[in-house]
Amino acid sequence: MKKDTSVGAEASIVTWETLESFARVRVQAFVQDLLEEEVTVLLGRGKSVRREAVDAFPGYRNGHGKPRRVSMQGGTITVQRPRVRGLEGRFESRVLPLFERRTKEVGEMLPELYLHGLAGGDFELALRGLLGDGAPLSASSIERLRAKWLVEHDAWRQRRLDDREVVYAWADGVYVKAGLDREKAALLVVMAAMRDGRKEVLAIAPGHRESSES
Repeated sequence: MKKDTSVGAEASIVTWETLESFARVRVQAFVQDLLEEEVTVLLGRGKSVRREAVDAFPGYRNGHGKPRRVSMQGGTITVQRPRVRGLEGRFESRVLPLFERRTKEVGEMLPELYLHGLAGGDFELALRGLLGDGAPLSASSIERLRAKWLVEHDAWRQRRLDDREVVYAWADGVYVKAGLDREKAALLVVMAAMRDGRKEVLAIAPGHRESSES
């Protein structure tokens, strides 16, 4: 009797309904392969291959770390960093650094969402739709990020400017919908043109109107 494989074949076909999950699984497998290849290049030998030369690279594989969720613009994936032992120092992956939980692009997206007026309680819902249910982000993590942004902005405001060779400066106001007030908020900006042709934002401060008084 011939075995009917039509059900299994149909289940393996990618459809519009399964496209999102299929792509995420493939990306997850690709990133995991990158992590494994990184260690292969470091050690000079593949997985389960014994060290043959006497002067071969001394390190060796030692399993994997705990599963880690990583948020990307295409969704959240789960991977495991290979562990390497026998090195003089700690192995630091360039593909997935030790404490990173989101890509650079996702990190840059978060301040934009915040400035567009999403309340703290809305972040989790918004990010779940963008990054998937497994995204390692919550209202508390967003609050920690906001505190970090404030510290970075304060340090930027207090930086020294006396080493700039400014040849021209101008001030302007930019109106944004930050969701803070009923009326649009104005950001008062001071720009400078340097002697070497570069342009730099010297200062940004909140204001009510684009006026000389402000």
